[in-house]
Amino acid sequence: MTDLIADLLSGGPVVADGAWGTQLQRLGLPGGQCPDQWNLSHAELVEQVPRAYVAGGSQIVLTNTFRANRVALAEYGLADQVAAINQAGAAISRRAAGAQGRVFGSMGPSGKMLFAEEVTAQQLHDAFAEQAQALAAGGVDALVIETMADLEEALIATAACRTTGLPVVACAIFDSGKERDRTMTGRTPEQVAEQLSAAGADVVGANCGQGIAAYVGICRRMRAATDRPLWIKPNAGMPRMVGDQAVYDDDAEQFAAAGAELVAAGASFLGGCCGTGPGHIRALAQRIRL
Repeated sequence: MTDLIADLLSGGPVVADGAWGTQLQRLGLPGGQCPDQWNLSHAELVEQVPRAYVAGGSQIVLTNTFRANRVALAEYGLADQVAAINQAGAAISRRAAGAQGRVFGSMGPSGKMLFAEEVTAQQLHDAFAEQAQALAAGGVDALVIETMADLEEALIATAACRTTGLPVVACAIFDSGKERDRTMTGRTPEQVAEQLSAAGADVVGANCGQGIAAYVGICRRMRAATDRPLWIKPNAGMPRMVGDQAVYDDDAEQFAAAGAELVAAGASFLGGCCGTGPGHIRALAQRIRL
């Protein structure tokens, strides 16, 4: 365990932040526009997101860089702005966190399917390494690989992130299978925890895909398969579509109600994903710090 992770965990369960995409949409991000590019064009608005999370009790805030790898940015014609977008994202969250919190760089999937040969393993490694180095240069404290539906891509990203020397958190999304306890490519919580740990991730876990109550069992299964600290960031329930908008119905108290159970299942780092906001994080922090 790295010194940073050990220091964070010395006080008990650690509260991370909540969703970014839905919060930026509330601040005016149009549908279809690249959220990460706002680090350059709307930095003041982006900074409101981590500031609100710190005020709500987040000890860790992420960066607005989920789609800021070369492969994903190419879809927006922004592949040449990897360094600028990631370093700006790190600076924004660093200002917001101040002396009160840590900043972990967010790294999401490429959006291309490795098994469908839409991208090669080398292309993925190079893209993730480039992003990781840019975030490191921007001054993040650690890196978070999140919402990975393909374990192979997560393993490639983990190897790329380790080149920075920073602590690495690696997470998958479980939203498939009869019991919704599989990744899109059919991997179980045990397989994900075991393989990401073996690949050198300092913290492993899961995010997105479903609500907090559903992640209790997944967390318990991951806990049995690894000795690494666990990072869990569920959604505010399952989405329902209202027109072209996804609506998440779990309010702050409903979300926080399962917090203690998630800690008992083995979670060390807890936060929220889609549909959660500062209110959810504030309620969660109050529950798990009792």
